[in-house]
Amino acid sequence: MSTYDPAALECLAAIVEEGGFERAAQRLNVTQSAVSQRLRALEAQVGSVLIVRSRPLKPTSAGQLLLKHTKQMRLLRADLERDLQDLAPSAPGGGREDERISIAINADSIATWALDALQALVRQRLPLEIIADDQDFTQEWLRSGQVLGCVTTLKNALRGCKVVPLGAMPYVAVAAPDLARRYLPQGLTAHNFRDVAFVAFNRKDDLQAEFVARTFGLKRVALQQLFVPSSEGQVRAVVAGWGASVVPEALARPLLDDGRLVDLAAGHTLPVQLYWHCWNLESDVLDAMTDALTSAAARALLSTPA
Repeated sequence: MSTYDPAALECLAAIVEEGGFERAAQRLNVTQSAVSQRLRALEAQVGSVLIVRSRPLKPTSAGQLLLKHTKQMRLLRADLERDLQDLAPSAPGGGREDERISIAINADSIATWALDALQALVRQRLPLEIIADDQDFTQEWLRSGQVLGCVTTLKNALRGCKVVPLGAMPYVAVAAPDLARRYLPQGLTAHNFRDVAFVAFNRKDDLQAEFVARTFGLKRVALQQLFVPSSEGQVRAVVAGWGASVVPEALARPLLDDGRLVDLAAGHTLPVQLYWHCWNLESDVLDAMTDALTSAAARALLSTPA
């Protein structure tokens, strides 16, 4: 079995993570020519192209395998750092910044419960990188080998991975009082939801349509939509009267309680089941991350039947 140069593997990872050769060179503190040479040497050793020179740059199938291997090696080094800290607590800890431990989490979880879950690990100087994406798409980051774990709505585990149910995040339909009085005086109904714009996270966000469809038993729902790619930003836009939205109840509750938002469909929520997926590896760091996320989710999310 071939032994791959760790510097070349980290070079491949830097190109993918930074989105180009120039930024990879800056991160690795080498010349752009050195980055190209390391990649060519690795491609020659593998016998395959590893990077698709597109915009953005993408790893090939072989590149994804090596990228996953590189992430696993980072995880092993993070485990070693953790063990050494236990043996010599006074020794400086923390991995190199360019060997980050990456996970993908949906933006609504980041805005509500996930950061609290990871706080202890960050205090231990784990070089963590959180990638935000829609909850239906975070698993693609795990599939491509770019992260070691993800929070997603998808239940089925990928090959070589394990899955843990986290619980359900409830969503509510809300609007500013003035907008609701003007356009939705009876609240949200099957006949008036087209009278207002809905503030969605981005074009991947289908929660708005799903809430309306489920609440009113509709098969197809077409909405006017505005896009604000931030969970907190969505809520701020709704408070400012940009439109209605379907947002996590945890974000909306304080604003509902003080009257800055109104519930457009009282008694109706959309529970979105979340799962933690991660590589099925023996790793103290990975186990600690899994324990931290599942414990925090148990406090913040709705429990669901086993």
